Amino acid sequence: MSDAALPTVVEVRAAAEAVKAALDRHLAAVERRIGDEDPDVYAAFNELAAAAEEYDELLYDRYDEVTPFEIPTPEDGVPYTGPAEPAAFSVLIRRDYAVVEPPRLIAQAERVATHERDPEFVHDGGTADALGVLFAEYEPDEIASRYKDFGLEEGDSTLWIAASTEATEPGEWLGAPFAPIDPQDVLHRFDVSSVFDEDADDFDGEEDEEEGAAQPGLAPA
Repeated sequence: MSDAALPTVVEVRAAAEAVKAALDRHLAAVERRIGDEDPDVYAAFNELAAAAEEYDELLYDRYDEVTPFEIPTPEDGVPYTGPAEPAAFSVLIRRDYAVVEPPRLIAQAERVATHERDPEFVHDGGTADALGVLFAEYEPDEIASRYKDFGLEEGDSTLWIAASTEATEPGEWLGAPFAPIDPQDVLHRFDVSSVFDEDADDFDGEEDEEEGAAQPGLAPA
């Protein structure tokens, strides 16, 4: 960045003062909070996040420095605005699989059905029925750890921890257990995808190419 495009010292200092003011407003909103879903606290949080981000960018552009703190936001940039002290939370997990070896999947289900000799484990030979038999017998985590044994191939997976203000009553959400979750209520999110591995491989490949170009006598593989 050229000197002409650099933020001025005055702009950086003004951004720092904006963070200080936003901190004061956030603390004041928390101190007078009414309930866990006070809109004033949410608004003050968002203002603080925006002010901190602006200051961090200007500080880096001007001085090549960063702040020692970060207000976390999900990948889509939506800030968490749920209760500061959740009284309960929900864990939502999605794991995708491809059935790459149907005979292996069916054989595992037949083995379970033969061993159990229970009406619940009746197996008619198809992959859809085999999945019912296997998931009735094994915990999802065990299938995840042994997916190759079942003729499966892992796809993407994600785990969301969504906050709530109170625990639900028994049977309350069984009619629609996967109703849309407000992204602003997601405390933490953990994603697993081969896309991340591919990105890392591309980055490593670029580094290797640069290293090879810098060292005469090295030929590309």
